[in-house]
Amino acid sequence: MDTETKHMLDFISAAERLKGIVKRTPLEYNAGLSEKYDCEIYLKREDLQVVRSYKLRGAYNMISQLNAEQLSRGVVCASAGNHAQGVAFSCKKLDTKGVIFMPEITPKQKVKQTQMFGNGNIEIVLVGDTFDDCLREALAYTAEHNMTFIPPFDNEKIVEGQGTVGVEIFEDLPEIEAIIVPIGGGGLASGTGQYLKQHNPNIKVIGVEPEGAPSMFEALKAEEPVTLASINRFVDGAAVKRIGALTFELSREILDKMLLVPEGKVCTTILKLYNEDAIVVEPAGALSVAALDLCKEEIKGKKVVCVISGGNNDIDRMGEIKEQSLLYEGLKHYFIVRFPQRPGALKLFVNEVLGPKDDITRFEFIKKTERERGPALVGIELKSADDYPALLQRMEDYRFDVIEVNRDQTLFEYLV
Repeated sequence: MDTETKHMLDFISAAERLKGIVKRTPLEYNAGLSEKYDCEIYLKREDLQVVRSYKLRGAYNMISQLNAEQLSRGVVCASAGNHAQGVAFSCKKLDTKGVIFMPEITPKQKVKQTQMFGNGNIEIVLVGDTFDDCLREALAYTAEHNMTFIPPFDNEKIVEGQGTVGVEIFEDLPEIEAIIVPIGGGGLASGTGQYLKQHNPNIKVIGVEPEGAPSMFEALKAEEPVTLASINRFVDGAAVKRIGALTFELSREILDKMLLVPEGKVCTTILKLYNEDAIVVEPAGALSVAALDLCKEEIKGKKVVCVISGGNNDIDRMGEIKEQSLLYEGLKHYFIVRFPQRPGALKLFVNEVLGPKDDITRFEFIKKTERERGPALVGIELKSADDYPALLQRMEDYRFDVIEVNRDQTLFEYLV
């Protein structure tokens, strides 16, 4: 990235442009996390933003700089949800038409919020299984209708807008020593990191991606953006197959470390933030806090900011989030159990094989024939992951033939 391009990133002008439009979100000291990790941890609460994520910053910064002719033709975007809401809000505020492409799997809550913020100024098109699928459709539509495309991350004005998160952080905590920031397309990390490093090169910038969508991680290894063959879409706000070209160049200059967090750990973090701090976060919004265990030695004794990037979590997903958390923590296990062909086998399993604190959460026989019952799919929830070896031993002692479904991903996806 040459010097001239760097100078085009004017974060202070973007911050002025956004005054009165975006909310200056709080930077909150978190006593529980600070004590746990022996440092000072502050949460930058972008989940409390007007559209419940930082994405409004970049969207408005770009759309507000279009000329009258461009605004009259309208804008197009592709988004997994949060960018869509930022664009929708901006379209309403600037009275321009927006056509918003979203993946078919986008949570209903995000679709409804986008419609609400656009309030008559936007049209939503649901298409494709991933962000990358709907991006192709959006770009084709933009060219066909001679409109302006508002990219979710790979654009200087978008990066400038997202970088205003860093402007606010530095104003509120100039002595910041490290920041942990989630990465999807890289706009937030590159903008925030560039601004902070310009003011203090010693600030450590740690990027975090979900384990199942490591687009920046792989790009850094390859020293150029790469397209991932497949991704886990669970952390939808950060599930991108290919990092942006601009955001990659900007990010690799400022990233001191990249971390990958398992999706199950993200789920555990979502539940902890809700139960312990009454903070509602979406999966991408939990990434920075979920990463603390992976860098606890490096941040000890430091002033650390975790960016909570968004809070657009659909309540319908909470069952899935709890399930993934239990699986990750080793508290929930599924088995195919072949019960011995003897009277009282099921009673024996319940009374003797299960521990006193173990619960059966699922039980269904898998039919073999009309007259003969086959094995059963059994889900068991434990109070402690340490109880698992003893459970397996009792199954063996009482001659129950079992298959551990959790250990076979294909079998798990098919049965559970």
